[in-house]
Amino acid sequence: MAARIAPEPETLEPRTAFLSDDAIEILAFAAQSMAEGHAAALVTLVEIRGGAARAIGAQMAVRADGLYCGFVSGGCTEAAVAAEAVIALQKGLDRNLRLGEGSPFFDIVLPCGGGITLAIHVLRDTAVLHRALTALQHRTPVCLRYHPGAQALALEVGEGKTGWDEDAFVRAYRPKERLVLGGTGMETSAVAQVASASGYEVLLLERGQVPADDQLDRDTAVALLFHDVDRELQLLERALASRAFYIGALGSRRTHGTRCAALLQRGYSDVDLARIKAPIGIFDKARDARTLALSIVADIAQARLRDC
Repeated sequence: MAARIAPEPETLEPRTAFLSDDAIEILAFAAQSMAEGHAAALVTLVEIRGGAARAIGAQMAVRADGLYCGFVSGGCTEAAVAAEAVIALQKGLDRNLRLGEGSPFFDIVLPCGGGITLAIHVLRDTAVLHRALTALQHRTPVCLRYHPGAQALALEVGEGKTGWDEDAFVRAYRPKERLVLGGTGMETSAVAQVASASGYEVLLLERGQVPADDQLDRDTAVALLFHDVDRELQLLERALASRAFYIGALGSRRTHGTRCAALLQRGYSDVDLARIKAPIGIFDKARDARTLALSIVADIAQARLRDC
């Protein structure tokens, strides 16, 4: 009896579903793909040798038909990575992929000159993804712990740090950044537009409105653009009582001195006052609404990077 030669895996041309490096959107794409009957894999950057365009934990989601989203490099290797993920899906086996320095793929060179290792995990349990996404939607941080030996993901609710923990790789996820924005005039509208375009969830406070405690979590920034210190004091007190990662207020240094004096009279300490960024933003003396909006959103993004 003649021996059969196993057929080569079907070659598919990978293509981008949409452009995003948002971790939650990537997880949602993987979950939706599986719900629609497509096998899917999660690709995670687990090691960097030298320089790299993305941070440890960067991810892609890849469907068995070659459709993918996310980035693990600067965009130059993603199609090749997706092709390797499709092969892993066809075989039903997880695998590691080394690119750049130390890689067997001599035709794939990273522009940064370094090397990366990617873990390709064939997703087998959609429940883990759905539980993670539900928790993040309710603004609860989570971690996905990947066990290469068991080829399995486990969900851990709570804050964590992305990286290797003994023989498992932990990927920490934070809820979407929120901006609580109070103020009047064209500046407030401009900041809301720039923040929304940058991916922030924006909560625009109506006149006299005070955010609830559950709207001011660790993944929330507060920006107050009033021209009257008395109107912002109640909001500042609510923000200072929260874990908001950024609190900023509009006004000159003289205005901030008046603000601080009022808060000291209300029993706040110098440590509390140091949490308030004022004058707000990274540009000194921004004089128009668009420049001010860029200044504020960039300042918030910088604070977020320090907080992560």
